[in-house]
Amino acid sequence: MASDGDAVPLLTPSGHNDDEPRRGRNMYAFGCATLASMTTILMGYNLALMSGAQLFVREDMALSDAEIEVLTGSMNVFMLVSILAAGWAADVLGRRGTIVLANAFLMAGALAMSLGATYAALMAARFVTSVGVGFARVVAPVYNAEISPASTRGVLTSLLDEADLRLEDINHAVEAPHDAGGGVWRELLLRPSAMVRRILATVIGLQFFQQASGIDAIVLYSPLVFKKAGMASNTSVLGATVAIGVVKTCFILVATLLSDRLGRRPLLLASTGGMAVTLTSLALTLRVASPSTASAAACVASVMAFVAAFSVGLGPTTATYTAEVMPLRLRAQGTGLGVAVNRLACGAVTMTFISLADGITMAGCFFLYAGVAAAACVFVYVWLPETRGRSLENMDIVFSK
Repeated sequence: MASDGDAVPLLTPSGHNDDEPRRGRNMYAFGCATLASMTTILMGYNLALMSGAQLFVREDMALSDAEIEVLTGSMNVFMLVSILAAGWAADVLGRRGTIVLANAFLMAGALAMSLGATYAALMAARFVTSVGVGFARVVAPVYNAEISPASTRGVLTSLLDEADLRLEDINHAVEAPHDAGGGVWRELLLRPSAMVRRILATVIGLQFFQQASGIDAIVLYSPLVFKKAGMASNTSVLGATVAIGVVKTCFILVATLLSDRLGRRPLLLASTGGMAVTLTSLALTLRVASPSTASAAACVASVMAFVAAFSVGLGPTTATYTAEVMPLRLRAQGTGLGVAVNRLACGAVTMTFISLADGITMAGCFFLYAGVAAAACVFVYVWLPETRGRSLENMDIVFSK
């Protein structure tokens, strides 16, 4: 295992025969992280599925705005049960077993959704899918956190969002004892130490700001935003939506490469600051410009810039930071609590966006999200310590300062 001062590259040069065992370990960690991240690809697909589909579901089933809001955002509420149960499942079934279970629910939900011909059937399918998403959202980052070397933890955990930490012989964490979670909730919520309180506030704050700044309003309702700006054709709207996904993937790759070089804080500060600026730009475009080709182009540019800013920091780094700062004994349940807050914030955003836009205008919504992003930037600057290159055991020292 590498110490804090020993930065071990993810792939060591093949010419160094002395490093062959370590290189093999790192390759194995990379392979495991990649496979675990496939779960998150399925999770992201199921979460974002309604973005383009809502255009056609609304027409085919004659759904109201309220029904679209519920269908789009209800998964975030449904998954709360599985999120809070994920810590227990990870300790009882192991991280690997829970990931397998998550994939089973994800596949079953996707199949049910493809066969659903009524609104009730789609809602039931979204519920089944939400169970898998909840398990995957919590356990995949924890698994990657525990198998990845400290020097490459940002690379491996950032794979999760390309699809939201080291191989150091901690099999006791990967296959934890069945009774390991007995007093965890008491230590987290009822009798936390000063250090645990600070870590918990950090995790909950970061998870809250990730969603409260409006990323899922952009991703899920971008067709409505583009139509509001003057984009008339469904084909053009879907093309712009696909382009947003491409931008998101590309900048997550950038974050993957930079996370262990620059550190978590610089990326988070640049990300939240950029989000505040681009959301303000989007709001101004919607506020002052009349629907036209030019305003639609400006709107698409602002949305892409916002997604790029989110994807280079607050998007992938939140999962990395959350999983690595929690003490080992609290990691599964603590991560689950943070993700539960994340999903509540996401549900609040996605299930109110259309109604809120009717009340304060769509521009007003994005001014509001810009204010949240600015608050997130202040939170990161004041509250979050740097964790780059730190071993998981040394996080106690970081948060005790």
